[in-house]
Amino acid sequence: MSFATLIVRNLVRHRMRSLLTMVGIGIGITTVIALGAITSGLKASSQELAHIGGADFMVAQKGAADMTFSTLEEDDVAIVRGVEGIGHAWGGLLLVSRVGSNPFFFTWGMEPDALAGMGLRLTAGRLPKDGSEILLGDAAARSLGAAPGETVEIEGRRFVVVGIHDATARLEASGAYAPLPAVQEAARKPGVLTAIHVVVAEAATVETVKRSVEEASTRFAAISTADDFAQIDQGLELLDAANLAISLLAIVIGAIGVMNTMIMSVFERTREIGILRAVGWRGSRVVRLVMGESLALCLLGAVGGILLGVGATRLVTLVPAIGSVLAPAYPTDLFVRGVVIALGVALVGALYPAVRAVRLSPMEALRHE
Repeated sequence: MSFATLIVRNLVRHRMRSLLTMVGIGIGITTVIALGAITSGLKASSQELAHIGGADFMVAQKGAADMTFSTLEEDDVAIVRGVEGIGHAWGGLLLVSRVGSNPFFFTWGMEPDALAGMGLRLTAGRLPKDGSEILLGDAAARSLGAAPGETVEIEGRRFVVVGIHDATARLEASGAYAPLPAVQEAARKPGVLTAIHVVVAEAATVETVKRSVEEASTRFAAISTADDFAQIDQGLELLDAANLAISLLAIVIGAIGVMNTMIMSVFERTREIGILRAVGWRGSRVVRLVMGESLALCLLGAVGGILLGVGATRLVTLVPAIGSVLAPAYPTDLFVRGVVIALGVALVGALYPAVRAVRLSPMEALRHE
């Protein structure tokens, strides 16, 4: 009988116990994968905000607890435009409100000239010109069932849909653009901007211009990557911390479950282990047997957990309110993390049972009843 076959037979011997152990490990891995995919998706969506309209980066209020709380003044646009290396810069106000069934409808207030220079791809109608007009993303138009000529109500104010654009960014597709003064009035924030988007001149580099912008005012944070968002949005940092905490909990709880399963297995097979030692098995081989069984349990549980985690996050995004702002992302390191956690659970959970098995002398094991 091969070593691998012996491992499989030992696991199959107590099918229900092995299955329940794998389910417990799988649930932990599912949580890690699901939270990691959602966090990665939120980071990707946040990064899209920094590049709307083809911008190289955006400028927001440094230290803001959330991007929607970022507060800049219209005069700040002139400060940014005065920085060397700036090709084009425009300010905008972000209003998040419930529109239809979407509680996270993103309305960007932009100056008409800025909208015209953003290179939006219109599929119907035209760009808005006055305060009563609005441009919808294609996904928003579908969910609201709105076409050019119809009206949309935002914060109690009615806007006439004058156009629809084909957006690549999810938050653009499920939101809208409207003239800046109208959005400022709807948000009750006269003269306030959320962010300033910047296109760098051809002769300049993005990183150099970002540093220059931040040096122009202590209130400015230049954002181009998801990591940069830590300067203006603490929520993503909290999600990363929660992900780490859940990963550690998964290791601890999973290890306890595996340890319980393996110690019971070793205890029930004490005489068998004694016989194996008596016929020449070295202690290291007994350790490999116990570790092999633990690894098989955990890796099978990890595979199930990864598949369930991917499926669960995809189901969650079928909810329109969630799917409009979030697309789960599955970077390779997320799956690597799941497998590493499973390996950690296997090693930690099997350590004590393996030590106990190898410390049994053949004579003592054979006398065990």
